Amino acid sequence: MKDQNTSVGLDIGTTKIVALVGRKNEFNKVEIVGVGKSKSLGVHRGVVNNITQTIQSIQQAVEDARSNSQYKINDVSVGIAGQHIRSIQHSDYITRENPEAVIDENDIQKLIQQVYKLVMLPGEEIIHVLPQEYKVDGQGEIKEPIGMHGGRLEANFHVVVGQVSSIKNIGRCIKSAGLNMSNITLEPLASSEAVLSFEEKEAGVALIDIGGGTTDLAIFKDGIIRHTAVIPFGGNVITDDIKEGCSIIEKQAELLKIKFGSAWPGENRDTEIVSIPGLQGRDPKEISLKTLSKIINARVVEIIEQVFLEIKNYGHNDQKKKLIAGIVLTGGGSQLKHLKQLVEYITGMDTRVGYPSEHLAGDTLEAVSSPLFSTSVGLLMSALEGTPISTNESVDGDMEVLENGNQPTEDVNQKRKSILDRFGEKLKEFLDNA
Repeated sequence: MKDQNTSVGLDIGTTKIVALVGRKNEFNKVEIVGVGKSKSLGVHRGVVNNITQTIQSIQQAVEDARSNSQYKINDVSVGIAGQHIRSIQHSDYITRENPEAVIDENDIQKLIQQVYKLVMLPGEEIIHVLPQEYKVDGQGEIKEPIGMHGGRLEANFHVVVGQVSSIKNIGRCIKSAGLNMSNITLEPLASSEAVLSFEEKEAGVALIDIGGGTTDLAIFKDGIIRHTAVIPFGGNVITDDIKEGCSIIEKQAELLKIKFGSAWPGENRDTEIVSIPGLQGRDPKEISLKTLSKIINARVVEIIEQVFLEIKNYGHNDQKKKLIAGIVLTGGGSQLKHLKQLVEYITGMDTRVGYPSEHLAGDTLEAVSSPLFSTSVGLLMSALEGTPISTNESVDGDMEVLENGNQPTEDVNQKRKSILDRFGEKLKEFLDNA
């Protein structure tokens, strides 16, 4: 079956690879028609470290999605993330030849292209330049300078930087798995589409996506992404701590974390004990739930404090930068018991757990509505809406931009689309040269 209105989102994570096949229904909700999931064997902290295993995991997830949706999968919307992604703030300006002429899109493009020429560390490239606020002849706080007169145009930029080799490796895996990339987007942006409301982005919100290998942070204010960061720790290090602290195997540690784990040690009494079967007929091992939660708490506090440091680096204490909507937790790690309370205790900010269910049709499987699938749903939404980048080429083919049938009517959506298009085009350039 090949339905023109159906798209595929592919989330290449550290612990799992998920392929979601879906389409928009008559109520503009996402209807999931196929789900494929496989264990991610070749990815470490969001970065591919074994091409062959990653290709096999991708093929398995895609094949599962294909078999239960009866949809022929060729093009996928893929996320870019990992510990190699970092962001910086930068200010730059251009002096216009004719101050009497009005500022147009060419002036903005000239300013953006100037930022792309910044010298980065060896092996790094600028993959995303996002203008935030402009100044024209010293007049600040301008969101849209087009149509104004002025000789000096300057802007503050949010610049996302990544390792070219890491991005190319993802492209190679997709291509070798027999797939084409239709859309590419930053995974924190994809998660934000799935779990954040427009009002939250406008008021100011920090999205914390706790994955298996990394914890992604994306801060929004006035509807614009202001700061991104990747903390190289996630749910896997919590599992490793339990494994070492309780002297058990990884599979048992993961089950303990999911079934009995808590981020708040005070919730468990000393008398609460869980028995773990011994290996090869050995005696069972008894573990105190209070001890378990202390191990989990120590690592979670470390992760949250690192994220909170990034939020403070953004300038949350400044009244103009205050994040009124607080924090939204998502990703598989957000399902840890009492995590919401611990985050509120450490940061003093209102916190909620973000579910992608708001955008999903009512009859969607309950499992897909979990925070575990936030990034996958966001990537699928991006593919259906065609916002990050719309192309119908293979990784090394010629770019052909598809027309988006549902053009946004609001100026802000048009501006956002053009910015994300440029981001996607830059990523495609890297992959074309792979």
